Amino acid sequence: MVKAMWNGAVIAESDATVVVEGNHYFPRKDVRADYLVASDTHTTCGWKGVASYHSLSVDGATNPDAAWYYPEPKDAAAEIRDRIAFWKGVEVR
Repeated sequence: MVKAMWNGAVIAESDATVVVEGNHYFPRKDVRADYLVASDTHTTCGWKGVASYHSLSVDGATNPDAAWYYPEPKDAAAEIRDRIAFWKGVEVR
């Protein structure tokens, strides 16, 4: 079981993550949506496509753009469709 934790809260927990470039991508259904806040940030990866972001909000603390996902990944990254990954101090173990 893999967990993503930040600010004392379990943000995501799953036994079905997909690891790409060292990052665990959690199925969206295994991520606590109540901790996610939509962000206007987008970045582009040459082989995965355009990433969108969420900030995390836990107990009054915010971690900007700490979660990312690919709404429409390129074919080479199809396995991460409907999955979310974390960084910026989010502990994944």
